[in-house]
Amino acid sequence: MTETGRSALAPDSAGTFSAVVERTAVTRLSVTEFRSYGSLKLDLDTRPVVLTGSNGVGKTNLLEAISFLTPGRGLRRARLAEIGRRDAGEEVSDMVRPWAVAAQIALGEDCYDIGTGCAPDMSGAGRDKRTIKINGEAAKSQSALGRLVAMQWLTPHMDRLFVDAASGRRRFIDRMIMGLDPEHAGPVSAYEHALRSRNRLLKDGVTDSHWLASVEDSMVRHGVAVAARRLETIERLRAYCLVGDGPFPDAKIDMTGELETWLQELPALAVEDRFRDRLAASRQMDAVAASAVVGPHRSDLTVHYAGTGRAAEECSTGEQKGLLITLVLAAARMQAEERGYVPLLLLDEVVAHLDAQRRAALFDRLRHLGAQAWMTGTDAGHFEPWGSDAQFLTVTAGTVLAQTC
Repeated sequence: MTETGRSALAPDSAGTFSAVVERTAVTRLSVTEFRSYGSLKLDLDTRPVVLTGSNGVGKTNLLEAISFLTPGRGLRRARLAEIGRRDAGEEVSDMVRPWAVAAQIALGEDCYDIGTGCAPDMSGAGRDKRTIKINGEAAKSQSALGRLVAMQWLTPHMDRLFVDAASGRRRFIDRMIMGLDPEHAGPVSAYEHALRSRNRLLKDGVTDSHWLASVEDSMVRHGVAVAARRLETIERLRAYCLVGDGPFPDAKIDMTGELETWLQELPALAVEDRFRDRLAASRQMDAVAASAVVGPHRSDLTVHYAGTGRAAEECSTGEQKGLLITLVLAAARMQAEERGYVPLLLLDEVVAHLDAQRRAALFDRLRHLGAQAWMTGTDAGHFEPWGSDAQFLTVTAGTVLAQTC
């Protein structure tokens, strides 16, 4: 990486680039009343960050705080009421407690001040929501964050991505798309809202065909847009998953579902007509099932180990971890190429089950990628290969006790 915060490396199996790309980095982080932190301020440079300490001291909480610099519910998918600081042993209630995250983001040679947080709605109307400021100006929506900052993360919970429900895999691909185009959140949210509305109408026994047709039309327009965008993204991502990353397996990926099959055979308008007809014909069946039997909410991201052809869910735990790393690094490389800057990477306990060879290979990939990767672990020795190329923070009891560069 150059001193200007840019990378001018050539694209190859190591994940480097043909064109100059900007580096994204958190150079200052402040959290207030967030999880285990009452108040904490960190001044940083653009190098990767290593957070080490015992389990439960607050390493993941810092990553979660950073994850709120993008749209959505953060890497834990937390409710607003779960985030505000509470005393040890205190149960979470539905009452929102105020919290805030502020950061200075370096994007190449430019800097931006971002603040986000939540204060309880004192009117009693239950309108608690996040507020966002960029360079001191209030943002109208969370999508403003996505237009500025992109990030990918890998957490221990995601180790079950291939064996748990398809909803997690859909969120994974949708988050990846939002890293490329924050406006993707719009049709995703609109489709989910229309789906819930239709489910409620069917549950309540509503038979007004005009009312149902209006809701279904919204499902069709937004649902086909979501499915088409997922297919397009997967098509581009495939090349980044088949680059021969040494110890990390190549992955063959696809998006499967009825809508996806139709989109591969028919023009989008014809798919909309077919989807609309299916929804009208399946109202009685969907009322029993409590959801539509067809739509992008039924789609799935399928992953196979390219070397053996085995489905990811049939692979060993180590192979599944390797495939996850392949997907996250592939998404980061694609974002860097298409948006012109490398996203932030939040890698929670990423080396916990990697041997020395795979740890070294991962660190090598991250160096070539040029990302500011935030990595957590309990054993500082696992990160020694970084040397002076990273900044090391020691976390204990919700406080950063030491910092060496």
